[in-house]
Amino acid sequence: MHYAAIGDSFTEGVGDELPDGSTRGWADLVAAGLARNRGEPIGYANLAVRGRLLAPIVTEQLDAALSLDPLPTLLTLNGGGNDMLRRHIEAADLVALTERAVRRCVDAGVRIVLISGADPSARLPLGGVVRRRGEVLTAGIAELATRYGTDFVDVFHDAEIRRPGYWSPDRLHLGPAGHRRAAGLILAALGEGPAPELAEAGDPARTPRAELRYYREHVIPWVGRRLRGHSSGDGRDGKHPAWTVVPAPARTPTR
Repeated sequence: MHYAAIGDSFTEGVGDELPDGSTRGWADLVAAGLARNRGEPIGYANLAVRGRLLAPIVTEQLDAALSLDPLPTLLTLNGGGNDMLRRHIEAADLVALTERAVRRCVDAGVRIVLISGADPSARLPLGGVVRRRGEVLTAGIAELATRYGTDFVDVFHDAEIRRPGYWSPDRLHLGPAGHRRAAGLILAALGEGPAPELAEAGDPARTPRAELRYYREHVIPWVGRRLRGHSSGDGRDGKHPAWTVVPAPARTPTR
């Protein structure tokens, strides 16, 4: 199997940082789960970049994924989360972009899996707007998957992952427990693993001091980047642009 992932920070793994500062995330965990379940190494590429809008995901990143040799056996696509944070956006336009990507994968003989991102709206400023847009986009992607007979994993409506303990301090990206939860949901939906267990993810208190620190450390810098027209992904490339081997874990000897 050769598994390629395209998308934004959700797929890159932001919020699940390793000690050396690199990101892991659910897509890395899915790749490891596929190798473990199949008992053999798999090829893995991750072209996702934080901050990317859907248009470059389904053009530049998909172009790169479909140029890999050999072609991906499996490709996961998630995108649109950054688009939904913009002032003017139509969910129908995002669904149309996704449909073009689905058609390209179907024509190329690549199995595509559409994934909705986790719902961060409960603790975000203007979270109600994000929730409404996410509901419309998720419904559109689900209908698209049904129409084309492709796989769809609805992480957006997983009630468990909405708990605060699954999220990173910026409240926009999943934390380590959230990425593990998302990976479990995806592997289970693909028939490559059991249903995920509930995590012991603590719910941090929201004191006035904590809220002030949150706005100072996360909201204000985010607004500043938007006003300057900058993205957190400027100058970045996908972390695994070519096939890398994910080994199968060694089997425990039996007596």
